[in-house]
Amino acid sequence: MLATPLYPAAEHRQSYLLEVSGGHCIRVHESGNPDGKAVVVLHGGPGGGSSPKQYQFFDPLAYRVILIDQRGCGQSTPYASVDHNTTWDLVSDIETVREFLGIDRWMVFGGSWGSTLALAYAQTHPERVTELVLRGIFLLRPSELHFFYQDGASHVFPDAWEDFLAPIPVDEQGDLMAAYHRRLFGENREELLTCAMAWSEWERATCMLDPDLGASEPGPQPEAFARIENHYFVNGGFFESENQLLLGVDLIRHIPAVIVQGRYDVVCPMRSAWDLHRAWPEAELIVNTYAGHSMFDPENAASLKAACDRFR
Repeated sequence: MLATPLYPAAEHRQSYLLEVSGGHCIRVHESGNPDGKAVVVLHGGPGGGSSPKQYQFFDPLAYRVILIDQRGCGQSTPYASVDHNTTWDLVSDIETVREFLGIDRWMVFGGSWGSTLALAYAQTHPERVTELVLRGIFLLRPSELHFFYQDGASHVFPDAWEDFLAPIPVDEQGDLMAAYHRRLFGENREELLTCAMAWSEWERATCMLDPDLGASEPGPQPEAFARIENHYFVNGGFFESENQLLLGVDLIRHIPAVIVQGRYDVVCPMRSAWDLHRAWPEAELIVNTYAGHSMFDPENAASLKAACDRFR
């Protein structure tokens, strides 16, 4: 399909470094119309960091767009730190940003881990959310983690999977998240960096339906990305139960929402978007036949832009 033109790429209009709890400072960026409709953009990972490219889904005349570098990544400090770094710390940080900027209510936009965090935030503070635009749903259930990091996506990308297995001895490959955890949080700096790169490249290799579209794009900072993701995943996202986000749907059922899902997303397979939609039929589900995980796969990008144009 032909790509739908996005809005022109924008620079940060202004940025702030906010001190939050636990010794962390988070970087907040803004673009667009300072008097426009507020939208907060929650990046993936966790640990992926924000990018000015994310402004392209929003009409700059209509929206005041806020990007947040979550704890430990992007331009936030301390770099790659997992101390005091949980889902609920991030939910608290989002509220800190909203209050600092004097915003009463805002739209929440998030994909992949950003969809996880958006749901957790909205279920904690439903009175602060005007709409939700979600992409590549990730509910952080054990079955999802097993599919991507143990047995599932490996059948679709066996070539990239070999590179993911390479740093881990054969006798530890029965639990790859645990094996990576030992190395990402070990004392051998060279081994840590090797594993961080392999972890990050596995997701990068599987992210886009057409890998050539993203071949020239810089990836996330490997150390922050790998350490923070692994930390969240071995801790089950710090949720009370694996179905917490599905069980909390009643808290947000009244919020207008659009769910955008690539049919061939192997990072966050469609099962999770389908389960969320079944629990929350009021949310519109858009399934893109020729799209994978990336928000910049052309069908996903077109659907996200259309949803944001509708809500402006």
